[in-house]
Amino acid sequence: MTDSAFIAIDGRRIEVRRAGPPGPPGLVLLHEGLGCAAMWRDFPECLASATGRGVLAYSRLGYGASDTCDLPRPLTYMQDEGQGMLPHLLDAIGFEAGVLIGHSDGASIAAVYAGAMSDPRLTGLVLMAPHFFTEEMGLTEIAHAREAFETTDLRERLARYHGENVDCAFWGWNGAWLDPEFRKWDLRAFLPRITVPTLVIQGLADQYGSVAQDEAMQAGSGGPVEVVLLPDCAHSPQRDQPQRTLEAIAGFLRALPKGIGPA
Repeated sequence: MTDSAFIAIDGRRIEVRRAGPPGPPGLVLLHEGLGCAAMWRDFPECLASATGRGVLAYSRLGYGASDTCDLPRPLTYMQDEGQGMLPHLLDAIGFEAGVLIGHSDGASIAAVYAGAMSDPRLTGLVLMAPHFFTEEMGLTEIAHAREAFETTDLRERLARYHGENVDCAFWGWNGAWLDPEFRKWDLRAFLPRITVPTLVIQGLADQYGSVAQDEAMQAGSGGPVEVVLLPDCAHSPQRDQPQRTLEAIAGFLRALPKGIGPA
């Protein structure tokens, strides 16, 4: 990917990185709860090579090299990103037509955007390990992550990507998910208003969410949904099964009835 660049939205700096041909990106990557633009590693380049499309990844406020944000994050932070910051970011990068590709929290944010904004530029969604409601298994793993952050080298490993934002990134995510009120969190009301085709990619060994999330998308979406289940894959298909993930995304994009916009 290119080195970090920055765009300003409401006076705050957002880190962006690009891969593939120049021009408005056709594929926009939304990272997970502990991710950032750099933590996609070589996936954007591989995705650009597999599809011939420009790819853009960005770091949400409080992540990577973007400006920090206030804590605690509101329990509606994914809804807020999908309806607040993401529309401004797409306008700022000159998004003309294309697909949002989200992982974990990023997949949830992409679904909120698709369900809330009715954006004619959006031609499809790829949701990797999405979550639309809480599950006990996921909350247990998030509690384990808190223990690891406090007692192991997890903080130092994350700081390689987040720098001074490392505590903001971790506690903003972890604190929201482990708030007792977060058990009521539920995005399923957004799903009937999603009309674009959606690809869901789910690892069968995902420790944070089960196939119940995918079934909710299939039952609730207002558009066609394809689900790809990957064996020997945990929460990160793009890292655990990169080739199969790339093949699934490339095939989905080729089959989109409206295409994915100009190359």
